[in-house]
Amino acid sequence: MSDEEKHHNHHHHEHHHDENNVWISRNQLLISLLIIIVLVFVIIFIHKKISLHKQPPAAAAEVAMQITSVERVYPVMGTMATVKLYGPDEITDKAADKVQDVFQDVQEVCNIFDPKSELARLNATAADKPFRCTRMLWDLLQVARRAYEISDHSFDITVKPLMDIWGFYRSREMMPSELEVRNAMKLVGLDKVIFNDKALSVQFSVKGMAFDLGGIAKGFAVDMASEAVKNMGINSGTINLGGNIYCLPAPPPAKSAYSVAVRNPMKRNEICGTVEVKDQALSTSGNYERYVIIGDKQYTHIIDAKKGLPVTDMLAVTVITPKAVDADYLSTSIFINGPEFAEKIRANYSRTSFLIIRRNAETFTPEVIKIGSVWSNIRIKDLTAK
Repeated sequence: MSDEEKHHNHHHHEHHHDENNVWISRNQLLISLLIIIVLVFVIIFIHKKISLHKQPPAAAAEVAMQITSVERVYPVMGTMATVKLYGPDEITDKAADKVQDVFQDVQEVCNIFDPKSELARLNATAADKPFRCTRMLWDLLQVARRAYEISDHSFDITVKPLMDIWGFYRSREMMPSELEVRNAMKLVGLDKVIFNDKALSVQFSVKGMAFDLGGIAKGFAVDMASEAVKNMGINSGTINLGGNIYCLPAPPPAKSAYSVAVRNPMKRNEICGTVEVKDQALSTSGNYERYVIIGDKQYTHIIDAKKGLPVTDMLAVTVITPKAVDADYLSTSIFINGPEFAEKIRANYSRTSFLIIRRNAETFTPEVIKIGSVWSNIRIKDLTAK
């Protein structure tokens, strides 16, 4: 074989070798790519597995945090409390206990019929010397002062002497005389009370004056209780103290809001519709709650402190607003002052609606005045339909 042929052969062999190299490196590249792809799949698979494995403990934790509901019904503050709370098992019971404790505390402070209560002691001694209040009673009295101003002095916690002569604490056979009303009026008026904001003390300027916190204490207690349960981590449920209802911010399971029935004032056992409520309070003042019958006429327990007379022609006022204590005194104030007053004060309260049911002064038939958009389910025809 000549040198030339050798060279050619060698060259051919080298060329073949190069092709092999290219082939190998191409193979290596493919294998590397396949390995990478497999690795990626393996990583994804492992990651999925891990996250799948992570879930059961969370689900197990959820089982432990089972959402339960606790419901309690009991007498307190001269009325019935109905409390329904939703939340983790171990918190709901404690929260329901807490609500009961709060109601008990407020009752101990402002039960007018218990001579040992703070309010009874204030009533007994404040004409002789200033009475120093605990923080709770002082806070309650501040709400009462605000309500007095907002209501043009018609909502007045000094109304007790008028309640007495109209027989709301004891029965009476006949109407009080004008003289009786005039004499009682001398003992009525929050402007006759001396408040010392530094000392948290109260003094009556006229002997025989007395406070009755019936129109705000229940709303106040509901607000205190709802704050307490929220601080414990309960955000779902309702707290109802004698018709002063607060619906917590989160709706009940599988619902978008709480549905609250509005009683028909013409027929006690029927409703005139429902309203959807969430993170708000609702209170109704009705002529059917407490009243006296003198002769054959029924007089409501809601007295206009400026006139000294029970309110006539008003049947019921329902208020929806963020705070239960506001709902409590506003429903009374509007019951006394009527729809024009409701329109006037609405600007001072956010997220607030009023439902006013009264007798038309001319026709004596009931009429409904809706202020706010939440009352679409309330129907007038249902009020009198036989």
